[in-house]
Amino acid sequence: MPLFRRGASASTLGLLVVGLGNPGRRHQRDRHTVGFMVVDEIARRNGAAFKTRFSGHFCEVRIDQVRIALLKPGTFMNDSGRSVQPAVAFYKAPLGTLLVVHDEVDLEQGRLQARLGGGLAGHNGLRSIAGRLGSPDFLRLRVGVGRPERGDPRSVADFVLAPFAPEDDAAALVERAADAVESLVTAGLEETSRRFN
Repeated sequence: MPLFRRGASASTLGLLVVGLGNPGRRHQRDRHTVGFMVVDEIARRNGAAFKTRFSGHFCEVRIDQVRIALLKPGTFMNDSGRSVQPAVAFYKAPLGTLLVVHDEVDLEQGRLQARLGGGLAGHNGLRSIAGRLGSPDFLRLRVGVGRPERGDPRSVADFVLAPFAPEDDAAALVERAADAVESLVTAGLEETSRRFN
């Protein structure tokens, strides 16, 4: 069953997809910026170009005739809500139509988890968005990046702020996460969770 029923909301938008990351060339391939990579992949598949809006990079696409907005906050991660809140207000988007795609250190590398709501797990981007919106009850696609392996001297923060290693196959992970976003639109949360979690 699809996530959205036409006419079920005052908003004409089916889904606002926010990819989290840190702006700038230096962070382009960081694990912490995987949300940006997923949103970029969805835009690429649909031939869409980003423009500057909502203190970030924004475009619209259609997936299975559903209008989708893509947003990459131009703020740093811990201030993501400053970009997301105006976009939610502009579209009058119910929280259940906001999907935040983000890195997750508590999932092993390559695992995905689609869910509605939940804790913030120390993720500063999620905390900023929940704070600005007054609720954590939005959709998330958690993209597993894992933690430093035993013997790795890096802290978790340094690990996520480093690029994916070649053996991580970031391209395949990003493609699969983009597939999961498309599945949320066409098949709904329950079916997407069954297929991708």
